[in-house]
Amino acid sequence: METKEVLAALAAIAQESRLAVFRLLVQIGPGGMAATKIAEQLDITPSSLSFHLKELTHAKLINSRSEGRFVIYSADLAAMNALIGYLTENCCAGIPCGPVGCGAAA
Repeated sequence: METKEVLAALAAIAQESRLAVFRLLVQIGPGGMAATKIAEQLDITPSSLSFHLKELTHAKLINSRSEGRFVIYSADLAAMNALIGYLTENCCAGIPCGPVGCGAAA
């Protein structure tokens, strides 16, 4: 992941509603969820949700697809893992992470 992409992703999830949407979509998994259900689940107005979904899409953290008259959104798990990988790439001076976390003995 390039630095510019990382900054866009972090900026996108550095907002309470967008972080909640992203976390919900990560929990739901690859099947995704319709925008109407996301709005209901998180109690976000449709107009506000539309803005947040656009921001997450532009940051390449979520994908959308049409299913009939619904738009289904899902987290881009590869992008999420790339972001985590970027953030932890040089963790703990190369000491392998153990079961209790980074820097712990395996």
